[in-house]
Amino acid sequence: MRRAIIMAQDLVMVLVAVALSLILSQSRLSFDAFSASGLACWVLIVLVAHLLFRTCGLYNTVWRFASTPDFFNILKGCGSLTVVLYLASLAFRFFFQPVAGLNERQFIVFFLVSFTIISAPRLYYRFLRDGASWRILRRAAGDASTKQALFIGRLSEADVIVRFIRTAQPSEYAISGIMATESDAPLGTQIQGVPVVALRPRLVEVLEDYVKGTESLDLLIFGQGVEREIEDYAELVRVARHSGIGVVQFSGLSELGQGGKLVLDAVEMETIMRRSAVATDTTRIGAFVGGKRVMVTGGAGSIGRVLVKRALELGAEAVLVADNSEFGIFQLDQLIDDGDRDRLTSRIVDVTDRPHMTRLVNEFKPAIIFHAAALKHVPLLEENWEAAIETNVFGTLACAEIAAECGVPQFLLISSDKAVDPTSVLGVTKRAAEQVVSSLHEAQAAASPPRAGAANGHAGAPGLRHSGTKFIAVRFGNVFGSNGSVATIFQAQIEAGGPVTITDRRMTRYFMTVAEAVDLVIMSAADAEQRQGADDYAIYMLDMGKPVPILEVAETMIRMAGKSPYTDIPIRFTGIRPGEKLHETLHAENEDVVKLDIAKIFGLRTGVIEWPRIEAALPALVAAMHDRDKAAALAILGGLYGAEEDIGGAREEAAPKTAGQVG
Repeated sequence: MRRAIIMAQDLVMVLVAVALSLILSQSRLSFDAFSASGLACWVLIVLVAHLLFRTCGLYNTVWRFASTPDFFNILKGCGSLTVVLYLASLAFRFFFQPVAGLNERQFIVFFLVSFTIISAPRLYYRFLRDGASWRILRRAAGDASTKQALFIGRLSEADVIVRFIRTAQPSEYAISGIMATESDAPLGTQIQGVPVVALRPRLVEVLEDYVKGTESLDLLIFGQGVEREIEDYAELVRVARHSGIGVVQFSGLSELGQGGKLVLDAVEMETIMRRSAVATDTTRIGAFVGGKRVMVTGGAGSIGRVLVKRALELGAEAVLVADNSEFGIFQLDQLIDDGDRDRLTSRIVDVTDRPHMTRLVNEFKPAIIFHAAALKHVPLLEENWEAAIETNVFGTLACAEIAAECGVPQFLLISSDKAVDPTSVLGVTKRAAEQVVSSLHEAQAAASPPRAGAANGHAGAPGLRHSGTKFIAVRFGNVFGSNGSVATIFQAQIEAGGPVTITDRRMTRYFMTVAEAVDLVIMSAADAEQRQGADDYAIYMLDMGKPVPILEVAETMIRMAGKSPYTDIPIRFTGIRPGEKLHETLHAENEDVVKLDIAKIFGLRTGVIEWPRIEAALPALVAAMHDRDKAAALAILGGLYGAEEDIGGAREEAAPKTAGQVG
């Protein structure tokens, strides 16, 4: 119906243009315009105009999306119609008789008039839809649903955003000004009628002036990749949030031409840290996970739940979650899309419960086990060291043995940078878990199955037969925003009004987003599946960039909350806690880092304890736990990787006791 109305309007405009061209050129035709022949001439003009306009594509575009090419089509249609009518008049004059009062002048006037009056309604409609005066009228009428925004980014991106905002329905945003990241951009010029109000390096200064001078600014929109282009990114966020202005980041367009909208992502702390994200090879990890049955221990934890969701997204046939947290499994279930729930199975189970875990693995028959179950809080585990050993060491050993006994093709341990030169219970237990996996990896690679055994029901060898299970570990640092991480603690402290507590102003840590870490873990598993022999690696290490000062994290998070560090939110230094280091490292001095052909992933060559030595130490470790002898237990674990110094409170007297036990 709309298109029919537009067509009818254009034909009326053509007839009006004919009349106006005759009037303006003061022509006196030799025949009556309302006679039978005159009316036939009008009808013929209308039919020819309609055919030409359709041919020139005037009705292929909705008016609200009309742009320069569409007005060129109008120009082409009017020009074609003028030429056809002129040729028709020449033919009539040649074959019949000359028409008085009709010459080239009338046709020139007709072309100009027809183009003007056919284009005018479209231009006027566009003006009403996105002209500056229309936006002012809408704001004056109290339309608070349209948010006034400033855009910070490249001019080319601003052009796309402004165009799309003006054609989208409903209109949620109106760009009031553009702050260009290009230092050589033309200040004061306009992009689609929106002025360029600031250039680098005066972005912060101009934004501060802007928020002081207006109360109608609602939103600050950053362009893609701006956090890596300008040094003042965090300060711009702070100024905006301190003034109550929302902050988002443009990441694309959705449903273009179908009532689409801007895709605007919340600006989170992981973006503020300006750590370059790794481009994920979705094709490769999708091919690895797709169609497989995947088991995730600790699947309700911070990393585990993202592993679960990612496996489902990549097309896993089924995913089994094994976790001992009922509430964690409940939370995970709320995060899963309805369409994926039929592929997800959750079981409440402790990973150290060998019979239960064996039954689960036998029934589910996974192609890969991601072992993310672990206790991980450094100060807490200093006091609860038995639980740390039970879960992190014996839990890992039990799951690895079960994987071998049940013929699971691949077993992957999620490790930690705390395992490098460990000074804490967490670090010692994670390093011991790495050694268990590395030892089993070497045994599998040598095609010689370790012998069976047991250690008071806790552990034994991975089975009587050589299962062919591929054992690997992936080591990386802190995952930003995970449960109990420094980010979540700081956030709670800031919301409570402070103080934000930091152990030491010199402390640094590696940070990685959980989504990035999970994709790289899966990529490591995909790479390990293809490696054999000397080119094989038991431990993979993720490249986490440069370590970030914890103090900088705290200060930035306070600014992001719209407050000032030390003034609005105090920062208090509490001193290093037991087991903590000032600086973490991702590999030890005696470990060789091998660059792979995969971005952000390295192979590690490290010393490996043979399985008989591990097996010999297990009964002694169980005895030390039974006697609640922390020093002896940690010394035994330290001996498994050649540690010579005392760890986490181990005393010199523990060494003679354990020397024979660890061989």
